[in-house]
Amino acid sequence: MKISKRALGIEPSLGRQLFNMAQKYNDVIDLTLGDPDLMPSEKIRNAACYAIMSGKTRYSANKGLIDLRKNIANSFHNEYGLSVNPDTEVMITVGGMEGLYLAIACLIDDGDEVIIQAPYYANYVQMVRMCGGIPKIIYTDEENNFSFTKKQLEDAISDRTVAIIINTPSNPTGRVYDSSTLDMLADFAIKNDLIVISDEVYRSLIFDGKIHDSIIKREGMQKRTVLVDSMSKRYSMTGYRLGYVICDSELAENMSKMQENVAACASLPSQYAAIAAISECFDDNSNVQEYEQRRNFICKAINEIELLSCNKPDATFYLFVNIEKTGMDCIDFAYKLLEHEHVAVVPGVIYGDKYHNYIRIAFTVGIDKLSIAVNRISKFINSIIK
Repeated sequence: MKISKRALGIEPSLGRQLFNMAQKYNDVIDLTLGDPDLMPSEKIRNAACYAIMSGKTRYSANKGLIDLRKNIANSFHNEYGLSVNPDTEVMITVGGMEGLYLAIACLIDDGDEVIIQAPYYANYVQMVRMCGGIPKIIYTDEENNFSFTKKQLEDAISDRTVAIIINTPSNPTGRVYDSSTLDMLADFAIKNDLIVISDEVYRSLIFDGKIHDSIIKREGMQKRTVLVDSMSKRYSMTGYRLGYVICDSELAENMSKMQENVAACASLPSQYAAIAAISECFDDNSNVQEYEQRRNFICKAINEIELLSCNKPDATFYLFVNIEKTGMDCIDFAYKLLEHEHVAVVPGVIYGDKYHNYIRIAFTVGIDKLSIAVNRISKFINSIIK
């Protein structure tokens, strides 16, 4: 069978491989996927069940239910202070991931370039390649808090660059872009006529009283920003596969055409569940409080283990752990930790080739399990030292 070069060019995810391997252990503590253990609100679950039991299980418009798009437009106005037209500028997608893919597919042609900051969410690079584009990676380091500079942007751009993908708060580092960074990015995008795809799916999971900011709020940026969000992280609705995109009406119309040929529409019961989430659970911050407690515990515990270190993330439920002092490559570290201690983590090279000295831990399990995981990791490190 002939397989396309495009398909053959996509690399299997190490994170998923480790997740799959972890399933063979009955006592494994899985810290790989960003898949929260917290349940969605009962209101959300009831809305999904009611939709199913009342026969609301057919197709919606390609862009999604207008009532859901109106809810999103209203909450966006309340939170961002900007107005969007729910008919023409809001697009419902099968998770935030499909929103990213449809946006990229509508924006780039073969050979076009997209600037991506590393460490990055691995699917950005794969999606750009799937659409025939070329990822241009800007590497950042821990010493500079994984921040990039204007010079790095200028060095990365070419006459084929059409877009920049940003992720704030960031997976895997938990870094939140500050206002000066967003100002600089906005100026750069406008000056060079670039689109900014802003992945903000973790915007509600920010700690220590910090406030989320967005590039879309900068003057001149609403028309050139593609804002991607989802129900997955804020409301623990990962399996509902419900995301959305806020963007210029021309892009939304073309994404709708793509949607018709990819998935038709998002699941209708999930759309009704999302209406309940936004209208009835928007102000619930209990999940944030829980993740902040977990963050405080796991950061302290990891930094007390010899040879390991990490910065405290400002947001998300991820910890980017420096393992350089162990002398082990992150892939070897992850596979041996799983084999010997039944703890599954993600190798750092998934987030960029230069991060072989890192692993990512998802603190998406309770402190009781995190405590066991830390003890097992400590035992594993002690075996290295000996």
